[in-house]
Amino acid sequence: MSTKVDEIINIIENLAPLRYAYQWDNVGLQIGSRSDEVQRILIALEVTDEVLEEAVKNNVDMIISHHPLIFSPLKKIIKEDLKGKLLYKAIRNNISVYSTHTNMDIAPNGLNDYVANLLGLKDMEVLDVTEKSTYYKLAVFTPVGHEEKVAEAICSAGAGHIGNYSNCTFRVNGTGTFLPLEGTNPFIGAQGQGEKVEEIKIETIVPQGNLKSVVKAMLKVHPYEEVAYDIYPLENEGPVLGIGRMGYLPHAVSIADLANKIKDIFNIEHIKIAGDLKAHINKVAIINGSGAEYIKLAMHRGCQCVITGDVKYHDAQDAISQGMNVIDMGHYHSEKVFPKLLIDYLSKKVEEKDLNVEIIQSSVDINPFQLI
Repeated sequence: MSTKVDEIINIIENLAPLRYAYQWDNVGLQIGSRSDEVQRILIALEVTDEVLEEAVKNNVDMIISHHPLIFSPLKKIIKEDLKGKLLYKAIRNNISVYSTHTNMDIAPNGLNDYVANLLGLKDMEVLDVTEKSTYYKLAVFTPVGHEEKVAEAICSAGAGHIGNYSNCTFRVNGTGTFLPLEGTNPFIGAQGQGEKVEEIKIETIVPQGNLKSVVKAMLKVHPYEEVAYDIYPLENEGPVLGIGRMGYLPHAVSIADLANKIKDIFNIEHIKIAGDLKAHINKVAIINGSGAEYIKLAMHRGCQCVITGDVKYHDAQDAISQGMNVIDMGHYHSEKVFPKLLIDYLSKKVEEKDLNVEIIQSSVDINPFQLI
């Protein structure tokens, strides 16, 4: 059975829903159709001409990137333009392009968490909170024998997640009664005849952002013509969402030793440091990509060092003047683990769903800088 782009998108957005992204960002499907078939996926940090050529040579049907291929609004698409050349090439070769950017940074278990875990941070918190999740309880009544199909549909659409556990439901047996009136086409019984049916009530928890998609998925697979279900608002505190992570190192280390550890973990030849190399610290903040704007916030939240990329001269000077330490590992190096994160996640989900899809990592080095 063929796999559709839509199925891959749903898997990704269960981890990093589009609504998590900043308003200025441009995420989601950028080229192609959700109904297109996909057999081979290429994961890359960014879509360049070399990455696209790699996709063509490997008969790739879909590219998933961190940086959006289309970011600013396009007023024209010309073959000779750099962006136009890429768009033409992807379309001619029937390659779908999907980007998951700040939504993947912000997502719990997304890129910010992935990098923080590589450094072994403990007691992690979100640095800059953008929202706190609201939860609902969904209860749906299904005839015996259809409960597994309905439960799988709602959990695949984003329900049933509690901490690091997925597919969490509670089920109880009971008896449903109904009388099909004129104009109905009942799944069980006949018009004008009262019915009693053995049913199973499925209860689960749903984040507000997934509620519409979960209900849609439920209605699509439920056998009843009119589905009986309830939605209750909950006061349970959901995960806090936001950009950046802060936490404690396993033990206090000097800035110099921490920088060397980062070099080893991320395979970086050189790294920039602003601050006191001998200062011993234990609480740090990590912001993937360009995070200089969060240095002051990190300082106010008790962090002793910020690890990020793209720190400008005056940002570094301001940090030093306030006794703050900064490690600039570079934009590219702070995000280059994105393909590994997504391949690990997608491969597991594809195997669980028994989808016939091959996932490969781009071998193109897109780092624009060279050290001599």
